Amino acid sequence: MYGYDIRRFTPRLTGNAKWIRERSHEAYAKNYSMVFKHDEPLAGRNARCDPLHKELLDQGCVYQERLGWERPGWFSPLGPSPVKDYDYYGCYGAEQHEDYVYLDRLKMGYTFDFPKMQHLIGEEALQCRKRAALFNMSYFGKFYLTGPDAMLAADWIFTNDIAKPPGHTVYTCMLNKHGGVEADLTVSTIESGSGGSCDPFFEGKGYYLAAAGGYAFQNYAHILNVIQDQKFKAELVDCSEQMGVLSVQGPESRNILMELTDADLSNENFPVYSNRMIDVVGRRVRALRVTFVGELGWELHVSSDDCLDVYQAVMHAGRKYGLVNAGYLAMDSLSVEKGYRHWHADLRLDDTPLEARMGFTCKLNSSVPFLGRDVLIKQQKEGLRKLLCCFTIDKAIPLLGLEAIWRNGRVVGHVRVADYGFAIGRTVAYGYVSNPDGKPVDLDFVCTGTYELERMGELIPATFHLKSPFDASNKRIFGNYEDSFPLLSTQ
Repeated sequence: MYGYDIRRFTPRLTGNAKWIRERSHEAYAKNYSMVFKHDEPLAGRNARCDPLHKELLDQGCVYQERLGWERPGWFSPLGPSPVKDYDYYGCYGAEQHEDYVYLDRLKMGYTFDFPKMQHLIGEEALQCRKRAALFNMSYFGKFYLTGPDAMLAADWIFTNDIAKPPGHTVYTCMLNKHGGVEADLTVSTIESGSGGSCDPFFEGKGYYLAAAGGYAFQNYAHILNVIQDQKFKAELVDCSEQMGVLSVQGPESRNILMELTDADLSNENFPVYSNRMIDVVGRRVRALRVTFVGELGWELHVSSDDCLDVYQAVMHAGRKYGLVNAGYLAMDSLSVEKGYRHWHADLRLDDTPLEARMGFTCKLNSSVPFLGRDVLIKQQKEGLRKLLCCFTIDKAIPLLGLEAIWRNGRVVGHVRVADYGFAIGRTVAYGYVSNPDGKPVDLDFVCTGTYELERMGELIPATFHLKSPFDASNKRIFGNYEDSFPLLSTQ
């Protein structure tokens, strides 16, 4: 139902008459157009650009649009493809663009097969697995939660245990009263700092929230609503425009960053899911050791004023290590391959963490209450009606989502998200499986049976995976690269 949620638009966009006019026209003009997975709007573009926009554009970045932001989709070796002012498709006396490079590159994805730029996406993804890649995630939502009741608010809003000392970062969910997942995000416990956008000054407890950019305002609105409903004495400050995020991921990421900082980046002193204020080429940066691709890596949360300098320094230092730019099409492939959730796809407002097999994000063994906890307790007692499952298919066949999942000759669900995993050489799909007899679903049910995925009328044999088909033991995020390609796990 997120497509009907008013929170999917920000006041900055709804207050922009030009954006509303253009997007309304394009929605009407393309009402009966074929919908392709990699299509992007031409209207209302360049509304929000981060400090790296031109730098990456000049390097061949083909941009996507999310919540008004321009974010990197993929990189072309054939040079820039700027998004031009909206031409209304030649209507109303407007002159339609000719030789529109950006539109030509979008059309490379106008297919129900693998897109024509699939090999470029694969090169970015595999370079991340083998060497290193830099993802510009500056469109992310970046919020600070502070105030006298900040800890009370955090305990109630977030499902995971946030009661950690400064320096810890926690992956968590936020739920609504029905137990549905409003968001998944990282929450970092921080100390009061010098007063900059990356290191703010505050009194008492403080938390730094990094949320997916395409749904950042929905996250922001949910937190504000809960604070107001519960009458918490807490403040939520949006610093999304004042900061950028550079994610350096891959086996060489530590070596690259060690060229630029004196900070100790070892496992012992900078463990996974921790955060530190460090200096990178003389710029103060909040570094988070987290990953959305399943590799050794860090996110650098940096002031917008310093973003370009830090980016250029990282790319220069990374040249000898094979560092490349990578976009969100590669990140989507990498994260699906690793089994990380994608909010709005395999994790939605109508899914609970238990159904999504994310019980590890919930402090159910604690006495600390949180919003939606009673629903999860009830599910534990009564059983689940659906369970998220992972499948791979051996054939190089693209899956687009909504393909039927068959178990022992009966439809038991549909694919929510799918992508090609370049490191394992398989198409990976995730979807919720239900019992067609109406009984609860458990691991015994989903682990047995013969599965097929139906694509355009063809039933394709599928392999069920209880764990991620890629690096199921999570060795790589700790910097353990003893396993070689191919990396398919049979667990």
